[in-house]
Amino acid sequence: MPRIAVVGQPNVGKSSFTNALLGEERNIVTDIPGTTRDAIYTKYDKFGQKFYLIDTAGIRKRNKVHEDLEFYSVIRAVKTIEEADVCLLMLDASLGLESQDLTILSLITKKNKGLVILINKWDLVNNKETNTARDFENQLKDRIAPFTDVPIVTVSVLEKQRIFKAVEVAMEVYENRKRKIKTSELNDVMLAAIDRVQPPSHRGKFIKIKYITQLPLPYPAFAFFCNHPKHIKDNYKNYLENQLRQHFNFTGATINIYFREK
Repeated sequence: MPRIAVVGQPNVGKSSFTNALLGEERNIVTDIPGTTRDAIYTKYDKFGQKFYLIDTAGIRKRNKVHEDLEFYSVIRAVKTIEEADVCLLMLDASLGLESQDLTILSLITKKNKGLVILINKWDLVNNKETNTARDFENQLKDRIAPFTDVPIVTVSVLEKQRIFKAVEVAMEVYENRKRKIKTSELNDVMLAAIDRVQPPSHRGKFIKIKYITQLPLPYPAFAFFCNHPKHIKDNYKNYLENQLRQHFNFTGATINIYFREK
């Protein structure tokens, strides 16, 4: 079954979110940072959805970790990210995206996990202006660029607003992350995109990409076979990733692109 981890800084509402979903006080909820010491696995089987929900200790900056017990909680939380398929990164709407949240996000993407960003306590900041959520989302995506193809869900755990929407989106990301594209379709789409925008030449050498295949990994990864793989620049690699995202639904999943000689 899918493994969905709830991660984030202390006191953003991770355990309360878990309890609200399960409809029972499965985890201790207090204002004391570090209450959740271990990763807690709970089987969720409701409303046609089945997955393991993982609650974790809050991840805070290393220089703020004073107790040995809390230090090991952080280690376990990082390990939980490694074991998860999809991570729900929970933020506090009143605080916005902080530097430590960016660190956690970076860890999730480096481990090639699915990602959904949850903005909790939305009821406290939503001033009922039409564009509040859209403006907040645009500002957030500016901060997390270049990986902006990420679903963002505003929730209120206290009011139980959109918590089930968060689950639906997480399951969609889980499906996106394991999506496999037929080799023939992949080559039809991507070779046409390459024809439209050719890779820049390197010192007079023309780069020709001849063939693309998806690698057998648990997350989206693609090999582009070409004559000069070491000379393809990052901006062209970004172009290829954008084309993959434009034509195939990989929202919430990292995409790895490798160039190999042929």
